[in-house]
Amino acid sequence: MTTSPAASDNGPAFACLEIIIRNLNLYYGDFHALIDVNAEFQARTITSLIGPSGCGKSTLLRTLNRMNDLINGVRITGEVIIAGENIYRPGANLTSLRKKVGMVFQRPNPFPLSIYENVVYGPKLHGRPSKQELNEILERCLDAVYMWEEVRHRLHEPALELTEEQQQRLCIARLLAVEPDILLMDEPCSALDPLATLRIEELMRELKKNYTIIIVTHNMQQAARVSDDTGFMLLGELIEFGPTAQIFTRPADKRTEDYITGKYG
Repeated sequence: MTTSPAASDNGPAFACLEIIIRNLNLYYGDFHALIDVNAEFQARTITSLIGPSGCGKSTLLRTLNRMNDLINGVRITGEVIIAGENIYRPGANLTSLRKKVGMVFQRPNPFPLSIYENVVYGPKLHGRPSKQELNEILERCLDAVYMWEEVRHRLHEPALELTEEQQQRLCIARLLAVEPDILLMDEPCSALDPLATLRIEELMRELKKNYTIIIVTHNMQQAARVSDDTGFMLLGELIEFGPTAQIFTRPADKRTEDYITGKYG
């Protein structure tokens, strides 16, 4: 298994690393779902996790904000280091972690509230901003996902009346409002049509200027289009991890080549 090379000619560029995974294992009861995973994710990049269904992609993604903790019978060993801190150390602050590491799911899940209340929900929960501050957060976050001009005159209408693609962008805006550093996206375009998918991909490219983004996708064309790095997973192992162009054109492992060329999966 190879890991993401975070090195330059002058040695390891640790200052550029946002996430380091060391010897990560995860068990659902007796089932060994993640096996000795090691990887390094660069800051301000998009990384795609690809592989067949059931190979551990979403499980690995959820280890990065400890959402697997919510599942009975889960046991985890190893380290996940984010911004220099092992998030699995005893006493780790999960509220702080999940503010720093936000997640977008396969299907958009806006709250059954207005567009306005969806975006300001997090800031109101984590503090007591003034009305002016909330309005500034609202405009900044909706503008970041290209929605401000679309919805500025209907902010108090129900979010559930938006199109599915708009709902997905709204969910991203809701995350940005709590100022995370890392965005996790689990099949963020699986419920969208091709045009809506391209809009979300354009948004991801723009967001990576300020955020580290990790996506799970079954769409290898999407991984090739949007990601800087790609990891290929198979049966709970991270088989290969490196620059996307290398993974897709010169994979080091035959299993990666077989998957990319459609021999299985």
